[in-house]
Amino acid sequence: MKLRCAVLDDYQGVALTSADWSPLADRVDVRVLREHLADRDAVVVAVEDCEIVVIMRERTPFDAELLARLPRLRLLVTSGPRNASIDIAAARARGVVVCGTASSPEPPTELTWALLLGLARHVRTEAQALRDGGPWQSTVGTDLAGRTLGVVGLGKIGARVAAIGRAFGMDVVAWSPNLTEERAAEHGVRLAKDKTDLFASADFVSLHLVLSDRSRGVVGEPELRAMRPSAYLVNTSRAGLVDGEALVRALREGWIAGAGLDVYDTEPLPADDPLRTLPNVLALPHLGYVTEANYAVYFGEAVEDIEAFLAGTPVRELP
Repeated sequence: MKLRCAVLDDYQGVALTSADWSPLADRVDVRVLREHLADRDAVVVAVEDCEIVVIMRERTPFDAELLARLPRLRLLVTSGPRNASIDIAAARARGVVVCGTASSPEPPTELTWALLLGLARHVRTEAQALRDGGPWQSTVGTDLAGRTLGVVGLGKIGARVAAIGRAFGMDVVAWSPNLTEERAAEHGVRLAKDKTDLFASADFVSLHLVLSDRSRGVVGEPELRAMRPSAYLVNTSRAGLVDGEALVRALREGWIAGAGLDVYDTEPLPADDPLRTLPNVLALPHLGYVTEANYAVYFGEAVEDIEAFLAGTPVRELP
């Protein structure tokens, strides 16, 4: 009898065409769910008959309570090498193997610059005016050359963002809790004296920290008030890095010029969330990792994870 596998949150309907699933055809029945499941009850109804579930990043959390309601589950595959929304200990206690995949730093790097450039040149305002027959030119763009880019977190993505900033002729300054002058120098950037110094001196601040208990809320009211009224914040990392209420106040009251956002505390973003309508926000629906090449890796390695599990030799298990 075949095992059953559900692929969740395939918003674009591309999971089965992004990889070759045929090696599983005689052993696993695979079904795809395109609509987001809003709560545990909906998830249980959708996948309670499944031994295998494939999830996309952190779109659908698998906590201890949900895992306890899925007694048939034996393998949980997540795209990416980590997933903070999975209770790994609870899964392990129930005998559920949790595996991940690789993930490329290039797509979120590129999207970071799409947002940053969109803010600097008022792309949304000008494009909408052009479509609606509005004024021909109504804004004056912000130059990048000679301006300061503050990078919070100089890991795989942050370092790439910094390199592109340097290519634009920007002065790049970086900070993270453990960043040293030596590592900053390796990437050709300055180490900020401290976090406040970075926020106070930068014309654009881009966030690239891994979300953890230590980094949660690393950007709060003090940091936002330290920024210049002409400065912009870009977050393509995790919403939890920023105090969301403070950010909305900063945008409404003009502490900062605007924000480019791709991540939110609740996803999909509620219809009445102010981030959908604030005029100085350029917001995207968490597209940082959503590219053809990255999806080919995600789903291709998901198939490999399932094959390895069926062979009794799981690979890429999450610690």
